[in-house]
Amino acid sequence: MASELEKKAKEAFFDDDFALAVQLYSQAIDLDPSNADLLADRAQAHIKLNNFTEAASDASEAIKLNPSLLKAYLRKGTACLKLEDYHAAKVALETGASLSENDSRFTKMIEECNRHVPNESNGLSSSLSSNVAALNVSPSTIEEDEGLSRAHQANTDTAVKPRYRHEYYQNLGEVVLTIFAKGIPAENVVVQFGEQILSVDIDVPGQEAYQYQSRLFGKIIPDKCRFVVLSTKIEIRLAKAEAITWTSLEYSKEAVLQTKNSPSAKSLRPEYPSSKPKKDWDKLEALVKKEEKEEKLDGDAGLNKLFRDIFQNADEDMRRAMTKSFVESNGTVLSTDWKEVGSKKVEGSPPEGMELKKWEY
Repeated sequence: MASELEKKAKEAFFDDDFALAVQLYSQAIDLDPSNADLLADRAQAHIKLNNFTEAASDASEAIKLNPSLLKAYLRKGTACLKLEDYHAAKVALETGASLSENDSRFTKMIEECNRHVPNESNGLSSSLSSNVAALNVSPSTIEEDEGLSRAHQANTDTAVKPRYRHEYYQNLGEVVLTIFAKGIPAENVVVQFGEQILSVDIDVPGQEAYQYQSRLFGKIIPDKCRFVVLSTKIEIRLAKAEAITWTSLEYSKEAVLQTKNSPSAKSLRPEYPSSKPKKDWDKLEALVKKEEKEEKLDGDAGLNKLFRDIFQNADEDMRRAMTKSFVESNGTVLSTDWKEVGSKKVEGSPPEGMELKKWEY
C-alpha cells in the first residue's frame, strides 16, 4: 500500500502538484515510518512549496534513518540555505559530499555556503557544535565527516570522475535516449516507465550510484517502451503517445506552450528537406481533367473521344445497346436504343463501297 501511495506521490510531483505530493507522501510515511526515501522525497516536495523548515526536519529524520542517503543531505543543505542557516547547510553538504564521488551539486552549494561562512577553524568549530543536533549524529561523527570532506575537496582537481553523459534523438513515433555508461552489467540497471515519467537507476557495487528521474516532455506508452544494455551504452526507446515533435526531452511549461502554438503533425511519415517548391497535386489533377475535357481532337481520335464521352454519360440501357450493337455488327453499327437492338441480332452495315467479311480461324 505504501508503495502505491509513493507512486502516486511521484506522479503528483512531476505534475507540479506539490501539495498533493506532500499529502500522499505523508500517508505513505504513516504506513512505513522507517522509510528514509519517503522522508527525503517529502522534503523535496516541501522545498517546492517553500516549506523550508518542514523540509529540513524531514531530511534530518531521513539522515537519522539512513546516514548514507545522499539525497537527504542534499535536501537538508538546500532547505538550510533557503533558511539562511549557512553553518547547518555546510555541515550537511560536506557530509554528503564525503559520501559521494565528486557530485557537482554538492560542490556548487558548498561554494555558496563558503561565501557566507568564514572558512576559519573557530567558525568551523562553532558550526560543528551548533549543528550536531540538526544532523542527529554524534560530535565525533561530524568531525570525522568534516575531515573526509576536506580530504575529498583536496582531491577534487586530480580525481574527477565524469557523470554519465546522455543524449537523444526522435521521430514522430518514438524518442531514443542514449546513456553512455560503459561496461555496466545489465542486472545493475533498472529502468521504469510511467505515463510521463522515466526513471533510470544504475547501481554497481563499489561505484557511485547514478539516478536519472524526470518528467518527460510528452506522454509515452509504457507497455511499448523498451531498453537494452550494451557494452558501451544503455539505449532506451520511448514510444510516443502522440505523433508530435518534442522540443526537449524533459517537461517545461514554455516548451509545451511553444509546441501547442506550432502546426500539428499530419502524419507519421517523416518529411525531408528539399530545395524544390512543394506541388499542389490536387490542383494539378483538376487542371489535367479540365484540359482533357476541353481537348479538341480530329479524325478517328476525335470520334473515339465522342463515343467514349457518350458511353460514360449514358444510362444502363444505353450502354447495353451500344455494346451489343458494336460487337454483333463487327464495329460497323453503334446504337443507343436498347428497345431497337435488344430483341434481335444487329447485322453489320459496312460503309458504302466496302464489303463486310468475316475472319476465318
